[in-house]
Amino acid sequence: MKLHGSCHCGKVSFTVNSVNFYPYQLCYCSICRKTQGGGGFAINLGADAKSLKVKGKKFISVYRAKVSNPDEKTYQSSGERNFCKICGSGLWLYDPDWPELVHPFASVIDTPLPVTPHKTHLMVEFKAPWVKLEKKRGDKIFQRYPKESIQEWHDRVIRHKKN
Repeated sequence: MKLHGSCHCGKVSFTVNSVNFYPYQLCYCSICRKTQGGGGFAINLGADAKSLKVKGKKFISVYRAKVSNPDEKTYQSSGERNFCKICGSGLWLYDPDWPELVHPFASVIDTPLPVTPHKTHLMVEFKAPWVKLEKKRGDKIFQRYPKESIQEWHDRVIRHKKN
């Protein structure tokens, strides 16, 4: 599916191809929560990095977060959070450790996305205390990252339903 996305002020727009476009994964880490300004979590999708086409590149800036996990040494993330430097909209995450992927934030996708049959709540260890986790039947909850990738989830849940 070709996804169309844009920032709030319209200075940046992009398209990207994705076979993993169900917005099922809610991340409660402090980085996603604070940079996305959502309901206590952010949702990102999986897409083909080579297909990313961007208009307004001069308005994009990149943020590389410092990661501070309990009982671990603080380090700088290799993940590059691309955002509009005019309005601050988070656009996508790119990580050179996985150069074939780009992860657009569902919040900036203008293409209608399907409703997911269930959600995966991850990084719940870092959830803000004011956020009530809305677990529904079939949802899975993980204190940190699940072992199942975005691709594996789509293969198991979505593609399995079609067969």
